[in-house]
Amino acid sequence: MIRAYIVDDERLAVQRLARLLNESSRVEVAGSSCDAVDALEYLRANQVDVLFLDIQMPGLTGFDLLAALDRPPLVVFTTAYDAYALNAFDSAAVDYLLKPIEPERLARALDKVERLAGRPRPDVRALARELAAQLAPVPLQRIASRVGERTTLLDVSRITHFVARDKLTFAVVGGREHIVDPTLAQLEQRLDSRRFIRIHRSTIVNAAFVQELYPAVDGGVLVKLKDDAKSELSVARDRVRELKQRLGI
Repeated sequence: MIRAYIVDDERLAVQRLARLLNESSRVEVAGSSCDAVDALEYLRANQVDVLFLDIQMPGLTGFDLLAALDRPPLVVFTTAYDAYALNAFDSAAVDYLLKPIEPERLARALDKVERLAGRPRPDVRALARELAAQLAPVPLQRIASRVGERTTLLDVSRITHFVARDKLTFAVVGGREHIVDPTLAQLEQRLDSRRFIRIHRSTIVNAAFVQELYPAVDGGVLVKLKDDAKSELSVARDRVRELKQRLGI
C-alpha cells in the first residue's frame, strides 16, 4: 500500500481526493491538512511515500513547504500551474493532476508512484526554493463554515468582518455569523492585507464595508459598516491611527 498525505487549503478538495484514494484500494491516506504549516510539522516527523500537494495556498505555498523539508517524498501536484514549473518537477520524477481530479488520471499517477517507490529520490529543494520566490502567496478567496454535516463556502469578498468570541471565530456576511476554523491570527496571514484590517484583538474588518468612523461615548472610536445590520465595531485605541492610514483618512 502506498502511504499518502494530502495538503490543500480547500477542505472539500481534500475530502474528495481522500475518498478517491481510498476507493482505489491502493493507497493508505496517512493524513491530510488544509494548513501548510501543520502539514510541514507532520511531514518532518513522519515518512510517507507520496505527497499530494496544492501549490497556490495562503501563507506557505506548496513550493515553500517542499523547500523546508529535509527529505521530500515523491510529489503529485493537485493544481493547475505554469507548464514550465510542472515540466521541471516532472523531470524530478513527479506528476500533477488538474482539479477537479478524474479517477482515471489519478490511477495513472498512482502507477507512476508505484514504479518510482523505493528508488533514490531527487533533491528538489533548490528548485522548490527558486519557484517559491517567483510565486507570491495567493490571498484567501473562499472560506468554509461547517455546522454538523453541512459545509458552506463563503466568498471572502462578501464578508464584512471577522470576530472572535467564546473561543470561536465567526465570519459575518449580511449580518449573519458563520463559524470558521482559522483564528484571527491565522486569518491575518491569509487574507488580502489591502482589504482586511485588524482593528481590535477580537475583530478584523473588511475596509470595503467601512462607511463611517465616529467617537464612542468612552472616548474611543467606532466603525459603522454599510451592511444590512448597520454593524458598529469598536476600534482599539492603539489601532486607530493605522486604520485611518489604511483608509486614507
